[in-house]
Amino acid sequence: MQEQSFNNNIEKFPVAMAYVPWQQFDKMYEDLEKAYCLGTIFPELNKPFTGRRCV
Repeated sequence: MQEQSFNNNIEKFPVAMAYVPWQQFDKMYEDLEKAYCLGTIFPELNKPFTGRRCV
């Protein structure tokens, strides 16, 4: 019921704007097998999911 109300009034909601800061990658994993298992070659992007928030 609530979803229908949202869809009927969609034009009343403003368009969202996102901000994404530039990322600087200074390091890379030397052990590419480890990087493959982690899902990234950049240590800065290694943010394991813990069930609540990134570590």
